[in-house]
Amino acid sequence: MNFFDFLFSDAKELTKNFLLGPKEQVSFSSIYSRALNLASYLQKEIGEGQNVILVSHNSLFFITAYLGIIKSGNVVVPLNPAIEQGNFDYIVSLCEADVAFIGNHIAVKSERLTQLIDEDSLDKISENREEFNEQVIDSENTAEIIFTSGSTGWPKGVVISHKNLIANTTSIIQYLELTSNDTMLVVLPFYYCYGLSLLHTHLKVGGSIVFNNSFIFLGGIIRDLNQYNCTGFAGVPSHYQLLLRKTRSFVSSQFPNLRYVTQAGGKLSPVFIREFTEAFPQIKFYVMYGQTEATARLSYLPPDRLTDKLGSIGKGIPGVELKVETDAGAVKPGEEGEIIANGENIMKGYFKDPQLTAETIRNGWLYTGDIATIDEDGFIYLLSRKKEIIKVGGRRVSPREIEEVILMLPSVVDCTVTAVEDELLGEALKASIVLNNADDTVVTAQDILEHCNSHLAKFKVPSFIEFDSALRISATGKKVKSSM
Repeated sequence: MNFFDFLFSDAKELTKNFLLGPKEQVSFSSIYSRALNLASYLQKEIGEGQNVILVSHNSLFFITAYLGIIKSGNVVVPLNPAIEQGNFDYIVSLCEADVAFIGNHIAVKSERLTQLIDEDSLDKISENREEFNEQVIDSENTAEIIFTSGSTGWPKGVVISHKNLIANTTSIIQYLELTSNDTMLVVLPFYYCYGLSLLHTHLKVGGSIVFNNSFIFLGGIIRDLNQYNCTGFAGVPSHYQLLLRKTRSFVSSQFPNLRYVTQAGGKLSPVFIREFTEAFPQIKFYVMYGQTEATARLSYLPPDRLTDKLGSIGKGIPGVELKVETDAGAVKPGEEGEIIANGENIMKGYFKDPQLTAETIRNGWLYTGDIATIDEDGFIYLLSRKKEIIKVGGRRVSPREIEEVILMLPSVVDCTVTAVEDELLGEALKASIVLNNADDTVVTAQDILEHCNSHLAKFKVPSFIEFDSALRISATGKKVKSSM
């Protein structure tokens, strides 16, 4: 089965609105017909198996183009609307793309592209009813290529099949217990796999989504959650850090319809999870872990295990097997190893990069590059990325351990620990800290050092403390670390 037919096997006949917001409301049947009309157009214009670029903010334009490209048997390549021209040129050339869907007010172009479809053009195409020539699409066929930052400086493409999307969507729906009664407030962009998973799951169950493309206005989040009776919210760590410590009105607000929230896209310090659950004990908090290479999701921690397993990323989602191993084999409780994963959601590989694919997928297992440990019950605790480990005087230090200690201070919104060169130790530790400007409490570098000395071994105490004026986040909401 192709992913489009999987999504609409039940939902296409629904007359309820899927998109909710101040400007756009549309029914499932309308989304289905618009995408099918576009698929028919693409089928006639370019055939199938072509890589088609999609550059757009979250909108009906994005959804129509995204679904239509997949249904046509072509491969959708969604990109960040703020992409640099150099990276855009690189991806267009690498994908050998001839066609691109580009939303209004997005300033990228390429001489290679032979057809640019903007929002007005797509409206005309999607309203023109043409008979679709139904074709069989193998579930192993590529459905999309998601580009992420690469180790070489150039983006790397993660190749995702129809089967990968179906498997991950089915699993997420199962453990979150999603139904047609659910409405998700979406602040995550759809070119990001976490954001796409929200679109996929709510289309499949016949739920609804609400667009909020301006998370920076925190008051708008509080307003939208209640105005649209949202039952779900999904965010990365910075979203929760800002909501809990940058706006006093959030924890004092009431959200009678909010059933659950999810957190992925990096490890959120347990202190923030505890703050959220103490403020909103009636709202289920799902800690999740994943990678683009796994379509979206690999593990989750059930909300009812937060009390006894706080700090854990849980266990594999339905259909996914996770292990923590070293070269010698599976680790014992308390030992450190790399998380590896197996399941139908694991990517096909990296686009046009067989060497990196072979290094990352071995004997069917995805080697995540994440270092973790397990406990006696098999729950996994994420420690760091392999590349993030800092060696201070020959001793291995995980930046996240230090960051979590500093984040215990209520006035600290964020902390990033990095390595700086040191003639004696090789590497020394520097903590870059963002404070809550609305908090009247004065926190000094000496306060930070005294707090660290009381909670950490001496070699883990930062040698340097600096204060940043603001938390810098990317378009996906993830923290942007300062370059050294």
